[in-house]
Amino acid sequence: MPVPLPRPPALLKGLVTVVLAAAFAAQAVAALLPHVPLLLAATAVSLATEGALYRWQRGVLSLFAKSHADITVRHVLRDLLLVVGLLRLGEQDRETVYAPLVAGLLAFYVLHCAIQAVSVLVRRTRTLPVVTRNIDASVLRLSPAPAVLLRRPGHRLLAFGLPATAGLLAAAPADEPVYAAAGIALSLALALTGLGTLLLRLLPGRRPAGEQEVLEWFDAWLAAYRPTVGLYFSGGAASAYQANMWLEPLARVDGRPVIVLRERFMVQKIAATDIPIVCLPKVSTLMRLEHSTLQVLVHPSNSGKTSQVLRIPTIKHTFVNHGESDKLSSCNPYAKAYDEVWVAGPAARERYALAEVGVEDKDVVETGRPQLDAVRPYTGPPTGAWTTVLYAPTWEGWDGNPGNTSVIAAGENLVRALLADPGVRLLYKPHPLTGSVDPRAGAADLRIRELIRATNRERTGARPSSAAELDRLTKELDRLTTADFRAGADTVERMRVQSAPEPGRAEAVARATAAWEEAYWASLPEGEHQIITDVRPALYSCFDVADLLVSDVSSVISDFLASEKPHAVANTSGLSEDAFRTAFPTVVAATVLTPDAAGVPALLEAVRHPEKDELAEARAALKLRLLGPAEPPSQERFNTAVRELCETAREHRARVAERLTAERPAAELPGQRTDTALPAAPR
Repeated sequence: MPVPLPRPPALLKGLVTVVLAAAFAAQAVAALLPHVPLLLAATAVSLATEGALYRWQRGVLSLFAKSHADITVRHVLRDLLLVVGLLRLGEQDRETVYAPLVAGLLAFYVLHCAIQAVSVLVRRTRTLPVVTRNIDASVLRLSPAPAVLLRRPGHRLLAFGLPATAGLLAAAPADEPVYAAAGIALSLALALTGLGTLLLRLLPGRRPAGEQEVLEWFDAWLAAYRPTVGLYFSGGAASAYQANMWLEPLARVDGRPVIVLRERFMVQKIAATDIPIVCLPKVSTLMRLEHSTLQVLVHPSNSGKTSQVLRIPTIKHTFVNHGESDKLSSCNPYAKAYDEVWVAGPAARERYALAEVGVEDKDVVETGRPQLDAVRPYTGPPTGAWTTVLYAPTWEGWDGNPGNTSVIAAGENLVRALLADPGVRLLYKPHPLTGSVDPRAGAADLRIRELIRATNRERTGARPSSAAELDRLTKELDRLTTADFRAGADTVERMRVQSAPEPGRAEAVARATAAWEEAYWASLPEGEHQIITDVRPALYSCFDVADLLVSDVSSVISDFLASEKPHAVANTSGLSEDAFRTAFPTVVAATVLTPDAAGVPALLEAVRHPEKDELAEARAALKLRLLGPAEPPSQERFNTAVRELCETAREHRARVAERLTAERPAAELPGQRTDTALPAAPR
């Protein structure tokens, strides 16, 4: 079934622009003639189009603003044309009657500009240098955000200016200036009320703490909490999963963990956790960590802002990545900037050695993958009526390599082959960044989803009664993991709501998540294929119910090996199978599928009949190479690595302090600095 094409956005934007321009042109003609019915109709169409723009076409508004035709210009023009029309309706001396009304209208626009100026001042007072979550910051005088109408000039002008425009429209048919006067008076009253409300927020006792007060509070919090190990993360909204996968291992470490972010929006992208979160957008604020007790920062990804925190010499930095595979991103030369690189097993150590990117073997530490400790091991072939297959392709990447993702060249063929088997239940979980670089990947993803939906329409089944239980558990889990924000809440209001968590919340979330996952899988109609794009169920939950994984060369394969279940890798690289296995060692225990998906029937046969599975021993051996030994558990090895690197950081601080104490008296000269800050370590 063909996928319906979306409405072309360029055509829609052009249509809206034409309609709005035509309405203004008609209004101008009607005002000059004058023609009251046309004036009323053109103004009504213009207002309706404005409302539609703010509701559905925000992109067009930005285009208008860039063309110096923003909402203020359009609204002034609309009211001006109405005034011109009213002036031309009667005798020559009408200017005297309408002059006070024009003055009132001008006063309203002056108030609109004043509100905008004050709203900017209010926003600045509410832009704190530190944004927190899971920390009691009530001493900073946090308060709810102003109403949305007072913060958004376009919405405000439409709402506050509507009575004036409506009054002018009502005055036209009967030539009654009193209607215009009433409308303008109401608009003035609304504007004065809004301005007064905002001015009250600038009073010393009504605004949040100032920058210096916030920074002093933050220093005091660091001194009281005394963090030892932190997770540092910076990136785009879609990359938050890279940090979220390390929340549970970080929460279980021996020490006092903290999460350090750089982008304000990322504070809400971090999943439910009781770990204190601090967002430090400015480099100057970030550098305050230098004099804290923080000893180790764990980095799950590289970003442009990573280099800024690496300048802090009192903290040791380790790169843990957000997954390991044979792709170049798993041996990035940037890794040599860190003090240590923590990898899952021997394969990653060998990968860095072969890549010769400057990472010394002594700096590589094998910690396993703590996230995988809870993945259920293989218990045998499928015993029910269905073989559950998880297709989890990766995204297209930045370099345009056709072997990065199977979605474009093989995705539809793989899905068709799997859906053709009447005993298969397919779980399709695409990478969240699919289509973000190559539109072909996004288009292929949409076609795959439609294939699955079309098959489900032919495979109907009753939904189990546990669906009601799932709804109850969803509400409970949402209550535990989602803050209830007022519409239009800003970062200050969110800080106020997301204060220190209640004791035991983390344990309650873990129990609720386990119960929700069990109820979710039980609520699905038997044999129904699933498209999984939400945060829940998590990837590892999909691992537990899957009998087979089909994916690409990515960390998903490495993680799935924790279960030792059969898996397959799509070869869209253009290499022969032998060359493909040589180039990507993690494929040694996988069934290699060609883009035409010809090997899918034989693969399913091997999954259902283990005696035909020739790769079981290879999977066990590869698991040991990729993920390391089962004992001690990965979390224990991770904890050990944290403790040892913290000890290294403490020893380094002690040596530097001792050297400075011994050298400073002889080195100081009159007029030089006499503070005790540690010098920046050369890199």
